Amino acid sequence: MPEPIPRIYRMTFASVYPFYIAKAEKKGRSSAEVDQIIYWLTGYDAASLQQQIDNAVTMEAFFRDAPQLNPNARLITGTVCGCRVETIEDETMRRIRYLDKLVDELAKGKAMEKILRKESTAASTAGVG
Repeated sequence: MPEPIPRIYRMTFASVYPFYIAKAEKKGRSSAEVDQIIYWLTGYDAASLQQQIDNAVTMEAFFRDAPQLNPNARLITGTVCGCRVETIEDETMRRIRYLDKLVDELAKGKAMEKILRKESTAASTAGVG
């Protein structure tokens, strides 16, 4: 018997997005910062993000149809909702939890440069020579 589809997959991104904004603003961060995180993670821009909201796409479709998942998303680690994000096998759920984790970090006051997982040049040039 197939596993049931998680409820979050059927929810619209437009219904979840205000919660991300509220979480950030409650801690003194801005909606623009939440949008910056979404752009970085998914490859959407302002116009395409608004289109996803206006079209009431599901969370599943939002992440499935994202223009380009950031290759540094794999650097997102830690716990969200009691699960280690890096060990979530279902790709869509992992992407949803990536966004949850990034918004959590924003709300906790982490610097945007750290949230957006910039790989150090030392790590990228290691072994060259």
